[in-house]
Amino acid sequence: DPCQNGGHWTGTFCLCPPNTDGARCQFGASTINITAELGPSILMLARVTNRNFSEDLRDTSSPTYRSFVDEFSRTMDRIYHNISGYGGTRVLTLTRGSVVVNYKVMLHPPAGDKPTTDLHHRARQLLDAANAAAQPQNCSHSAGRCQASHRRSGTSLTGGFSSPELCRKHAPANFSRYYYPYRTQNSLLCITNCTLNVPGSINCNSG
Repeated sequence: DPCQNGGHWTGTFCLCPPNTDGARCQFGASTINITAELGPSILMLARVTNRNFSEDLRDTSSPTYRSFVDEFSRTMDRIYHNISGYGGTRVLTLTRGSVVVNYKVMLHPPAGDKPTTDLHHRARQLLDAANAAAQPQNCSHSAGRCQASHRRSGTSLTGGFSSPELCRKHAPANFSRYYYPYRTQNSLLCITNCTLNVPGSINCNSG
């Protein structure tokens, strides 16, 4: 297996984990966009009963895990796309019970002076959308197929944008110490000294 940093050899090429680059997954990505992490979020739980849990779903770098997460994320995008401020989902854990998906719904920050009230309202909208969704492949969020329940609301990040710790959970483990946050007008990025077109960058070659 020639793949590095958690990559998996498919027989013809390396299937690389998120935020790694190179034919053998040997490099960390030059830029990691974590803008979506800045907004409020709501934790949700779904039970997918048309799939059986397997041990490779514990391995976040396995092709089985990635395929499941990609399919789940696309399904949630279709269900939630009309929810105000919807910014995507991020799967946190997969566990037994058919497949129990603990995931986070990321939202754009609410307008106005009542963010907590707005989050509760949007949490209810998310549940209603999930319950109303007509899902193929024997899966729905109503009882008996997929079950989703609101656990708690997240809050907007208000500080800590300069701390390198902010990037370490998103960067590949072998390279995490090299990343630091970089704020632009509209986004928050994790970059390294090799990232092009940022202040202080250096000319890096071959890693």
